Amino acid sequence: MTNAPQIERIEKDPLGPVSIPVDAYYGPQTARGIANFPISGIRISHFPNFIKALAYVKMAAARANAALGDLDEQKADVICQVCAEIAVGRHLGEFPLDVFQGGAGTSTNMNINEVIANRGLEIMGLPRGTYDHLHPNNDVNFAQSTNDVYPTAIRVAILLSRGALQGALEQLAGELEAKAENFSDVIKLGRTQLQDAVPMT
Repeated sequence: MTNAPQIERIEKDPLGPVSIPVDAYYGPQTARGIANFPISGIRISHFPNFIKALAYVKMAAARANAALGDLDEQKADVICQVCAEIAVGRHLGEFPLDVFQGGAGTSTNMNINEVIANRGLEIMGLPRGTYDHLHPNNDVNFAQSTNDVYPTAIRVAILLSRGALQGALEQLAGELEAKAENFSDVIKLGRTQLQDAVPMT
């Protein structure tokens, strides 16, 4: 009789044990986020520039914390190595959370923290989930808050996407101009304060 291959691992967080796919880099808080927020069916991995931006934020935080002497240099180097992998598009499948979540993005912040920690542990030659060596919160998320990380990453993602965004806005402006010309002879009432106002084209 042969042993069946292991398909899951069990990790624990303050709420108890959580089952996670054995080959996943994410951890228990991500698994809970998947279960709690099945809202749109659109994963955050659908926005690779946002994932890249999160990696840049985590890399910057690790470098700053190491420079201040608050984070071990080896841990900071490993964190930065994983962030560099994520920034070039690796591990995109490790971000399975729905784009809509409760908690102002806490699940997403923990998702990247767990991916960085577990991939970092692998680089260090250690098993996933052995967070006493590299912890998602205490090391990867050191001196950070979701309320800082998430909006900063969104701003960086917008900058990374500016070419596509500019093209889309130019197309939208052109379509609006065309509609304005098409309907230039149509008279309708303008609206203000929830009431009909002056006639206008």
